Order: sequence, then C-alpha cells, then structure tokens
Amino acid sequence: MGSANGFFSAGEFSLDSKWLVDPKLLFVGPKIGEGAHAKVYEGKYKNQNVAIKIVNRGETPEEIAKREARFAREVAMMSRVRHRNLVKFIGACKEPVMVIVTELLLGGTLRKYLLNMRPRCLDIHVAIGFALDIARAMECLHSHGIIHRDLKPENLILTADHKTVKLADFGLAREESLTEMMTAETGTYRWMAPELYSTVTLRRGEKKHYTHKVDAYSFGIVLWELIHNRLPFEGMSNLQAAYAAAFKNMRPSAENLPEDLALIVTSCWKEDPNQRPNFSQIIQMLLHYISTISAPEPVILPRMFSSENAVLPPESPGTSSLMPPRDDSERNPNTRMEDQPGGFFFCFKQCY
Repeated sequence: MGSANGFFSAGEFSLDSKWLVDPKLLFVGPKIGEGAHAKVYEGKYKNQNVAIKIVNRGETPEEIAKREARFAREVAMMSRVRHRNLVKFIGACKEPVMVIVTELLLGGTLRKYLLNMRPRCLDIHVAIGFALDIARAMECLHSHGIIHRDLKPENLILTADHKTVKLADFGLAREESLTEMMTAETGTYRWMAPELYSTVTLRRGEKKHYTHKVDAYSFGIVLWELIHNRLPFEGMSNLQAAYAAAFKNMRPSAENLPEDLALIVTSCWKEDPNQRPNFSQIIQMLLHYISTISAPEPVILPRMFSSENAVLPPESPGTSSLMPPRDDSERNPNTRMEDQPGGFFFCFKQCY
C-alpha cells in the first residue's frame, strides 16, 4: 500500500518507501539470537548478508496492539539515526510478518564475549575503547531525543574483528518529552535505573516520568562490568538486584578501581538522576582517563623459523566460538542461500 508522498503506513506503522523490504527477496538462514518476543536470523537480502529480526505478533488483541506499536516505534527510530556505533538499519516490513533487517555483525554479543573470557578481564585499553563506542552511540541517540532504556551487554554487538561495539535493539527506546509521562515498560532490572521502578509498584498502564539519565545509570553498570568482567550484583536475582539498588541504594563495589575511573563509574549511577553526567561529559572523562594511563604493551609475535617443525601459535579460542554456525552448503560459494530450503515464508511457518 502506498501513497503519493512515498510513505507506506498501516495503523501506527509509517515508513518511507526507500526502507520498505520486499519479503520475496528476503532469505533466512540459521538462527543467531532470540529474545522474549523476537528471533534473529542470519540471512540475505538483495545478495547482501544481513541480520533478520522476526517479531512475534502475539496472541490476544491487547498483545498484538502493544507489539505492533513497539515495532513501529523501533522502525521509526532506527530509520532516523545513523552512527558508526549503531547497528545499521537496512529496512523493514509489517506484512506478512513484522520484520526488521539490519547489517550482520559476526562478533557476537558483548555478553557472550565477556563470558568466553572469564575469569580473565579485558585489557583496560580494550575495555575503555568499548566503553567509548557505547557512549558515542548513546550520545547520538540522546542528541535525537531518544532514550534507549535497555542498555545492557546482550544489546551490544561486536564486529567480526572484535574491535568495535555497536548498539542494537531499539525495542524499548522512546522519544523523550518534557511534558509527557512515559509507561513503566522497561528493560532488564539488573541494569535499570532505580527511578524506573522504585517509588511504588506501578499499576498496569500507570505512567511515570523519567529522563535520558536512565541510560547513564545503565552505562555505569555496563562500564563496571567491562572493567571487572563479572556479573553486577553477583549472587542476586534480577529482582533482588533491583530491590537492593532502589531501596538500599546498593551498587557494585568501586573500591578496587583507580580514582579517576571510580569517579566516572560512580557518577553515572548516582541516585539523583540530575547529578549523573550526560554522554558528552562521559566521553570527555573517558578520553581524559585513557590519556593518563600508559600505552598498551606492544604485541611481540613469536619468532617464526622456516622449518617443517615450526609450531604456529594456536587460534584464539574466542573467535570461532562466537561465529554463527555454518553448514557445508553455506561454505560452498556456488550454493546460493535462496536455492536452499529456508526462504522467508518457509522459515515463518517453521518458527511459529
């Protein structure tokens, strides 16, 4: 369905025709991720490798309306913003199912990357580099008046070389308004700012006011996790962590951090949102900190001898484990994905 101005719309869904995905050209491969209401697949669109997010519409009219509105909001925001640290939006369609197509990143989630490294920690330069990537993505969103509300390692994706982090999943993102209150629908408790849930147990549909500073709180928790490579509020359930943060003002320990780094972390998760820095300030603090520590040690490669008995260094155990699984047909350059079973409609029938 189209209109003279080149926009396609259905209910709340409105999309410039240049972003409208033709499902006939969409081919779905292996599943690479799954959330509460959507599954993500590796696939192809117009011969481009992509990530395909298929959103489950739900069962009841209330559920369907809620998910369609959330889908429309996510698509509208992703089509509006561009940044090197935001997963690139390629397009979307609402029929026959709700689909969002983005660039494919093969480095896995930050959550999986950190789990794979434990009990080792990231090099501090790598940790701060990742933190800067995240902060720059958030600065971009906030400059467009968008609150993400679900900043956590599961929504941060690495590039294949594991050198860059990009922010994904705008499912809970909202446009900030000084005059409108917002619903209490939120992200994962462990990383959530206390003001999202702390005053009272919100009744269904009740509104609550909060600002973009909720993302600064979540960033502080993520930064602590990047440095320590431990789960924040270890030993607690998500609800226990939320209760401790909101009602006891408990935070992960910053005692073992260098003073400048501890200041950044603790300022981000202050109880009063107005005392938390914005992301422009966070970026400046991180850049200042990185300038005060010594440069990373140069990597000295093992000396290689031209001998049949020379032993090559082993491949990093993290790299292969984070790549999506591929079967033999995928490795064959002469086999096209669209020639294999698993096209868009086939996958839809299998998955739901």
